[in-house]
Amino acid sequence: MSNTTIPQPPRRHRRRPGRTVIALGAGVAVVAVAVSVAAISLTNRGTTSLVAAAPSSSPAPSPTTHRPTSAFPAASAPAPASASASASASANPAATTPSAPTKQQQAPAKPGWINVDPAVWQAQVDAYRNRKIDPVPAGVGNLPEFRADCQYSHRLPDDPIVLPGLRGASHMHSFVGNKAVDADTTAGDLQKFTATTCKPVQDHSAYWVPTLYDNATNKPVETTGFRVYYRSLRDSSEGVMPLPNGLRMVAGDAKKKVPTPRGAQGQFYCAFYGPGDLDGIARSTNGNWPICGGDATLHFMLQFPDCWDGEHLDSPNHRDHVTFGTGQGCPSTHPVRIPAITFDIQYGVKGTPAGYYLSSDKDVKSASSMHGDAFVMWDQDAMNKRTKNCILQRRTCDNFGYLD
Repeated sequence: MSNTTIPQPPRRHRRRPGRTVIALGAGVAVVAVAVSVAAISLTNRGTTSLVAAAPSSSPAPSPTTHRPTSAFPAASAPAPASASASASASANPAATTPSAPTKQQQAPAKPGWINVDPAVWQAQVDAYRNRKIDPVPAGVGNLPEFRADCQYSHRLPDDPIVLPGLRGASHMHSFVGNKAVDADTTAGDLQKFTATTCKPVQDHSAYWVPTLYDNATNKPVETTGFRVYYRSLRDSSEGVMPLPNGLRMVAGDAKKKVPTPRGAQGQFYCAFYGPGDLDGIARSTNGNWPICGGDATLHFMLQFPDCWDGEHLDSPNHRDHVTFGTGQGCPSTHPVRIPAITFDIQYGVKGTPAGYYLSSDKDVKSASSMHGDAFVMWDQDAMNKRTKNCILQRRTCDNFGYLD
């Protein structure tokens, strides 16, 4: 589940006046099976630190590269607001969203599969296609993305996607976003209990990763910044549709336990504001963890797929209902192009000779088992608006909309 990366130069974002932002982002590079992301994070409120190019632990097989704003190819002129979504969908048959089946047409879900409600999905599709594009302020960048910046919420040995209803049956997870999440959480719970550690507050989703522990003390090391990007991985956003509420996804491999020495695929990396060594100035005694120099701290980048089958909110292995597309579109088995979720995770530690371990790998004590879960639940209009303004129109957005 890991891959090589090609570092990309950092890019600055300007913060919107009067709004506190936890992290400021940059572009994703997707080259063959590589995903490399540059991003900016805040170590503390109001203090920026640069995240240089970051390794990812999930494949995205496309030759497309997303670069900083100054080098990014100009987006094509947007279609008129009233027709942009339908025009985009028809322009690329491979990315066109099929009409939602009626309840009479939908077959009962097989074990482990969760069907999307076709009426609910069709209503969201209709609302999305009918939604007008908001005017674009001058100076907005052309990186097709929006985001949610989240803080640590709580820690539990639960996993409502992989082990639903089984309290205490999982390795320890660190949750951000929706504050009410435990092993029993359902999509309905995310709609009902909407208190969140994310901005914008319209994001009611739950996101989680295995807890990181200090190997010398066995104490947990929690995230100090957790940015969730929603973005296009491709040069074209034709046919892109909003994410459906209730979608569940897993990225990474919790069972992978192989060493992650300097230069290894899918390792933690060092990031800060300015150039530096992503692999750190030294390594832990076991070689699996970087020790960061200067102001750099540990980070991890995790990439989710960008194509959905249009029929299921989950699958038995929590992966088969989604997949990675290419620059030519999504495969016929997963015809719905969706914004790709990317976790940009910051830990406020610099590394030590003793190193760390993840709750999913206490034996090898490597980073190879790093993985993440996303249980999507947004205010539907907020999701539709951001997908249309930011992804379909290929404009750079922050937590609140266009980044100007």
